[in-house]
Amino acid sequence: MKSDDLRALQTPLKDAYKTNPEKAVVTLHAEGDLSGDGIACKIDTGRALIEAGLHPATGGPGTQACSGDMLLEALVACAGVTLKAVATALDFDLRGGSVRVEGDLDFRGTLGVAKDAPVGFRDIRLTFEIDTPEPQERIDSLLKLTERYCVVYKTLTTPPPVTVDVKKTAAA
Repeated sequence: MKSDDLRALQTPLKDAYKTNPEKAVVTLHAEGDLSGDGIACKIDTGRALIEAGLHPATGGPGTQACSGDMLLEALVACAGVTLKAVATALDFDLRGGSVRVEGDLDFRGTLGVAKDAPVGFRDIRLTFEIDTPEPQERIDSLLKLTERYCVVYKTLTTPPPVTVDVKKTAAA
């Protein structure tokens, strides 16, 4: 794709987002299944091989996972595995369940339509549904420890410094 082609795809989207900012907000979803043996979380992506690309809200075809999809999938996977690991360590009777995440992306920031709009998620909602006979006090402890040890959750809530480096390869 050439730059003119990308601009042609994105111009009508940018115009629509300028006149109706709520059109630019898209809610992405990911879900994981906590049932099954072992410390694992099965993530349903709908595809065996994930190909990353632009979201349709930025001119993409809609057949590829955008970075926002993949971030939410990583959060679901990490939260699910962490919850099951903590439950195992605590001898917590976790019989199954699911973990879901929704996040609202405002594509005005991503496309440079509005300087006040965020680039990335404006908010993320993480939900656990668990099948357990455990009392609320133990459930609260399970959640607190899951939040403490979930790498993706902690990275999102307390981001570390990120170093960016670009290495140029010699042109032939």
